[in-house]
Amino acid sequence: MVPLVPDVEDLTSYLDEAAARLEAAHQFLRIEAHRAELTELEGSFAVAGFWDDAQRASRLSKQAAVLRLELTDYDNAVALLEDARAANELAQAADDESLAGEARAAHTELLGRIDSLELASWFTGEFDAGDAIVTIKPGQGGLEAQDWTDMLFKMYLRFAQRHGWDVEVLDAPAGEVIGIDYATFIVSGHHAYGMLSAEQGTHRLVRISPTDVKQRRQTTFAGVEVLPVLPDDIDVEVKDADLRVDVYRSSGPGGQSVNTTDSAVRITHLPTNTVVTCQNEKSQLQNKEAAMKILRARLFELEKAKRDAELDELRGPKVEAAWGNQIRNYVLFPYQMVKDLRTGIETGNVEAVLKEGDLDPFIVGFLRLKAGKH
Repeated sequence: MVPLVPDVEDLTSYLDEAAARLEAAHQFLRIEAHRAELTELEGSFAVAGFWDDAQRASRLSKQAAVLRLELTDYDNAVALLEDARAANELAQAADDESLAGEARAAHTELLGRIDSLELASWFTGEFDAGDAIVTIKPGQGGLEAQDWTDMLFKMYLRFAQRHGWDVEVLDAPAGEVIGIDYATFIVSGHHAYGMLSAEQGTHRLVRISPTDVKQRRQTTFAGVEVLPVLPDDIDVEVKDADLRVDVYRSSGPGGQSVNTTDSAVRITHLPTNTVVTCQNEKSQLQNKEAAMKILRARLFELEKAKRDAELDELRGPKVEAAWGNQIRNYVLFPYQMVKDLRTGIETGNVEAVLKEGDLDPFIVGFLRLKAGKH
């Protein structure tokens, strides 16, 4: 007797649910309006004299690139839904498990893409779609706070890499004994600021001290600041007379001219006593340009706080990187767990978070809470 072969799973109902979510995304992402907007922008590129205004041309080109990416993401999801439907129908008709496997794989990938489209709808801030300036500084914990700062720095580099974003390290001077004094870097990618703004705040580490001969448990803190890279058309008045620019020898490794020329730059905005440094092992001019980019962002933030007469919406509450102010706990001993105190989301896979930069569950969970999508 020939054994009965069980029918392959029919994914029709699941794909119908995905199609409904995709149709909803079509509405809340204003896909057709964005298609018309992109067509109009691309038409303007061919108008005589368009490229004469370099600043305006750059702004509109970036705007078109963002629209193009969003539309491509949506169109790819639509195409994947069609592929999944076709594979599912063929699998049912032929009772073919291999085709059913293709349908399941396409459905899984489709759900991930729809999740990304829905996530994009939560980014409603003026700068959410753009790049981010991230600064990590040690808090309470002495020298070990510098080591914790270095661990967070590497975690965010891996997180950016997972998303295919570019990172430009502006400053990350080594600590005298372990770790780093601080780190400042720019993350460039679609929705980089919108995503990384969720990391704003104090991060707490609990572990056995690597420097304590008695192997005692140590609690350490570090603060993360996230600012948007301001578009060129955002007007921030910075007078030359208000700046003191100091140049000094870079302390970073590598490069033929590093440590031999005064390429590092420190800019002090005298009226606000805002200090920005950059020594990314390139030329003095490049370091100054990068430092001015950070300074503009911080001055914009200060001015906004002054106008609104409330806590800065870009940086969030300015609190000490210490006990009671943390947004997330990273516990390595006596058990292993990472827990976000704002959402309650936690994981026991500490290595995936710290070593691999798997921060999406925490960031998406916070953004969902912020958007009221419980």
